[in-house]
Amino acid sequence: MILSKHFPIALSFAALSTTLQIPITPLSTSTLQPQTSDALLSLHRSLIEISSISSNESTVGHWLATYLTSQNLEVHLQEVAPNRFNVYAHPPSNLYTKVLLSSHIDTVPPFWPYYYNKTDDTIHGRGSVDAKGSVAAQIIAALNAPESIRNELSFLFVVGEETGGDGMRFFSAHPHPSYETVIFGEPTEGKLVCGHKGILGFELKVQGKAAHSGYPWLGVSANEILIEALGKLVQLREKFPTSEKYGNTTLNFGKVEGGVAANVVAETAEAKLAARIAAGSAEDIKKLVEKALHDTQVEAQKSGGDLDIVWTSEGYGPVDIDCDVEGFEKLTVNYGTDIPNLEGKHRRFLYGPGSIFVAHSDHEALKREELEKAVEDYGKLIEVAVKGE
Repeated sequence: MILSKHFPIALSFAALSTTLQIPITPLSTSTLQPQTSDALLSLHRSLIEISSISSNESTVGHWLATYLTSQNLEVHLQEVAPNRFNVYAHPPSNLYTKVLLSSHIDTVPPFWPYYYNKTDDTIHGRGSVDAKGSVAAQIIAALNAPESIRNELSFLFVVGEETGGDGMRFFSAHPHPSYETVIFGEPTEGKLVCGHKGILGFELKVQGKAAHSGYPWLGVSANEILIEALGKLVQLREKFPTSEKYGNTTLNFGKVEGGVAANVVAETAEAKLAARIAAGSAEDIKKLVEKALHDTQVEAQKSGGDLDIVWTSEGYGPVDIDCDVEGFEKLTVNYGTDIPNLEGKHRRFLYGPGSIFVAHSDHEALKREELEKAVEDYGKLIEVAVKGE
């Protein structure tokens, strides 16, 4: 198999097995034709059954590339890192399409196997919602569109969305076609999203001096410095900017650790935090954090220790998204997406089956009717996008 670090070089690859699973066949309220429903459910199941935790997406990427090739699409594999690649597909007759359908093929850990519950017509498994439900529904919706519309559709399925968006960032940084509209797939409860909060991640790293706990004045407690810093941030988050559309800017204290034992003055400590930004920019939040921790940093240095703020990403502010399509319920969401990672001037839609409230959990699942409805809704969005309505 030949992979490329650049786009859009055409690639060749060996045929892989594309045997689909036997479809599930309970009653459904969907208006999809049985053949279309079977294709959807089989594709969705096959994607779920392949573990694709971030940084280990190769197997599902190869499988998906083969599937798309079997549907008479031209497929390109864009190498993001060794053995990691985005899957890009387009009609053989048209590289420069009007519309791009995009979602991600990586999932969070751990892997949970596929399971179908006949009692409540529910599909379970890691990625069933986030975001293999979107991937499957986008593909089936596009393949069932009229030929004139289908020839205006390309696909981009990226790696690494769950760990910072490295797949989309790589795609965006290299030559690629431009699009009038990009339809992103994420769990949105079957509603059209009008925007989402921004995000900024950072770490606090503290250096102290180890000593026997019976003689604490001989050391510098990294834990005490960190506790003081976190206390300042608890107070600060009440002063973070808010907006009518996105609500409050929040700050999550995701991971805190330090020291080695109860009878040792802690030599090191650290915390990992993430802000979800409702108003203003990532730079605004950075300045507020730096100001709030300035005095603690000065005191730490005077005592012989150190407090360092490490920004783990550039971050971004709130992202407004197009949602001016009749017939769709609308909402805003608090999670981040790959939307700001794709540069260019294009109309942007965000839609997908399932709820974010079950994503990343051990009970990730969605109703069959949600998945089937997503095919119909993606079909509507595709038609709107291609016709420029």
